[in-house]
Amino acid sequence: MLFNSLQYLVFLPTVFFLYWVLPQKARVPLLLVASYVFYCSWRPIYGLLIFGLTLANFLIVPYIDKAAKAEGGKHVFSPKVWLGITIAVNLITLGIFKYAYFTMDTIKGGLGLFGVSWNEPHLHIILPLGISFFVFEFIHYAMEVYRGKPVVKSFSALALFASFFPTQIAGPIKRYQDFVPQLTEKIKFKWEYLDEGMQLILMGLCKKVLLADNLALVVQAGFAHPENFSSVDMWLITYAFAFQIFFDFAGYTDIARGSALLFGYKVPINFNLPYLAANVADFWHRWHISLSTWLRDYLFIPLGGSRGSKWLNYRNLFITMALGGLWHGAAMHFLAWGAYQGIVLILHKEYVRLLDAIGVGKQLKESPALAKVYHVFSVIATFHIVCVGWVFFRAEDMKTAGVIITKLLQVPADLMHFSAAQLAVLQIRDPIIFPALLVLLPILMIAQPVVNWLNDKTIYKNPPWALQVSVMVALMCIITIFSPDSSPSFIYFQF
Repeated sequence: MLFNSLQYLVFLPTVFFLYWVLPQKARVPLLLVASYVFYCSWRPIYGLLIFGLTLANFLIVPYIDKAAKAEGGKHVFSPKVWLGITIAVNLITLGIFKYAYFTMDTIKGGLGLFGVSWNEPHLHIILPLGISFFVFEFIHYAMEVYRGKPVVKSFSALALFASFFPTQIAGPIKRYQDFVPQLTEKIKFKWEYLDEGMQLILMGLCKKVLLADNLALVVQAGFAHPENFSSVDMWLITYAFAFQIFFDFAGYTDIARGSALLFGYKVPINFNLPYLAANVADFWHRWHISLSTWLRDYLFIPLGGSRGSKWLNYRNLFITMALGGLWHGAAMHFLAWGAYQGIVLILHKEYVRLLDAIGVGKQLKESPALAKVYHVFSVIATFHIVCVGWVFFRAEDMKTAGVIITKLLQVPADLMHFSAAQLAVLQIRDPIIFPALLVLLPILMIAQPVVNWLNDKTIYKNPPWALQVSVMVALMCIITIFSPDSSPSFIYFQF
């Protein structure tokens, strides 16, 4: 069931109505049933997967706590062993469903280097939606219990934590100590829930259907046949994907947060103007925040974090980002994207060391005007570094990524003969649509910060009802007029 589908348009109001008319004690069971209906609407059999994994974590994780509290260490296993068992159960499940084919292809390729042929078996495995997200939530739960946080004693609470339908398929990745306590709060209906929730949902639909889906048509044409486009075209197509993936995923997050807010629940934000980041480290503080903080807390820090030598720090950083890339997809181009992110983060650290060594850092602190100019150039450079990385992320394979990267590097020569009339990218869609997108892109990029700023002003606290309705109707009309013929699923559904 897609957020941008007619099914969800019927499903969400139905659950919303039932939730608020039912007594408090029936609300968590209702949301749990609704979440399983939402998940099973795609492939009912995978409802057993998320249920089985929830049951396994519900039964095993308490032993981490019991072993830690056992007097004199009198327990079958130590807390660390129970933690290892829990993580193994979750990762093996993820590995079977997500990495079985990738592993077999890697083995086949390795054997091929020695002239050995192997016909790998076809396992008929279809990747369950959202498995990477709820597996990470279970691992987070186990790790936090190991660190001393309380165990979830209610099966329904743990089950809803993992299956909560607004965040079930593509996050944000929740923290159980933030989400589970909300389940026991006596929440009373507030009109703000409906008002703010619907605003977020509508804004998310605008980002997804109006922008991301239209940009997807340009991106698909360019990445499918890069040989048909000039280097200038490929830069524009790469920019298009950068904004496509942002508006697609940020749109999903808005709809998820808005849907949760309708029931009085708060889930974490996932984006904070990432393309205004002044360096790649800052970018990862702003992009997919719930994943980047998860990788920091449960991979980078356990590996050793910044402790130890500089080279151990860099090793930990590289491993974290490479595995983060592989988390996104079982393919070499995702691994390459993660490795690229690790490398540019390491280079950024060395760049900062160099600036400090030659005294540039001190000059920037002493000159506000110079610092502002430097900041602008840093934002532009960071955006282009990120865009190059997106090529590895979006390309179907490493060969295609190599072709596109080569095209991007040829841009100085192409600029010598550049003419806007020769841009093939303008012919991909209706010529009216592309200019409209160029106007709407910056509007929606700044819309959220502007709304947040206005919300801080007393005059905007209670805008007239008629104005709110007019804005929503106008947005729905724009979506209807400029939406493409079909709306694909959200990009992060595949992870």
